[in-house]
Amino acid sequence: MNEVVEIFASVTVVSLISFIGIVFIGLKEELLKRILMVLVGFSSGTLLGSAFLDLLPEALAGEGLESSTVFLYVLFGIVVFFAIEKFLYWRHCHEGECEVHMFAYLNLIGDGVHNFIDGMIIAATFLISSGLGFATTLAVIFHEIPQEIGDFGVQIYGGLSKRRALMYNFISALTAVVGATVVLSMKYIQSAEIYIVPFAAGGFVYIAATDLMPELHKKTKAAESVIQFTSILFGMGLMAYLALVMGA
Repeated sequence: MNEVVEIFASVTVVSLISFIGIVFIGLKEELLKRILMVLVGFSSGTLLGSAFLDLLPEALAGEGLESSTVFLYVLFGIVVFFAIEKFLYWRHCHEGECEVHMFAYLNLIGDGVHNFIDGMIIAATFLISSGLGFATTLAVIFHEIPQEIGDFGVQIYGGLSKRRALMYNFISALTAVVGATVVLSMKYIQSAEIYIVPFAAGGFVYIAATDLMPELHKKTKAAESVIQFTSILFGMGLMAYLALVMGA
């Protein structure tokens, strides 16, 4: 099979994982509300786990950047996402209360950057060999499933309808196709990737720590707090397991 066909078939499959939230479409609103905070906590854990156990180790292990420069780009990602949130808040919310919370949009942006990187990685590995490309695609799929589930919960909690959440998540996931296209069209894309990876990590940390976790603090009952804490740990633990398995 032609490597270009293999690459675009793989990133298309990865993009379609964004529709995994469809399993929640048929749920009643009352039941969905009960699990939203669990999904928000789970997403917090997967974002932090992805940043610290996947993206940052990849950035630090790669050649071309000193560790201090890697963390500089992490900080740059945090600052940029802060600026984006400020702009979105002013643009959409300065006249009154927001119908859709800004962290829903930020999460989409962060996930889009992450998917862009996944697309680049998939394309780059297929250019080395088909076997490595398929292995990488499988790793990305296992990595994306828990994160997309959490992302869907974040979009719903942020005020989007279930159908809009699915549509926006799919659009965000299509950046994987863009990433693959960039790799195929630019000879020196590896030099760009080393900067994008820590930048994305900074964005993930910002979203989880400043937007999602504060939402969890709004629920103060002991039982709810235990469930939230457990869901965060589960998200982190799952990312740690995937990082261990895929790195083995």
